[in-house]
Amino acid sequence: MENLLRSAVTKRKNELIHRLIKSGVYKKGDQHLFELTLTELEHVYRSYYQNE
Repeated sequence: MENLLRSAVTKRKNELIHRLIKSGVYKKGDQHLFELTLTELEHVYRSYYQNE
């Protein structure tokens, strides 16, 4: 079960990172996207697409 959850989180993080990079977002402040947690990526994604 733990591996399934970890796999789902990793898949979602990769999906968000891919979409953000495709839109020209590479960092949040000094942190690269791959360093962020899923929750942080969700916030970056939402804030980016709300401002468009």
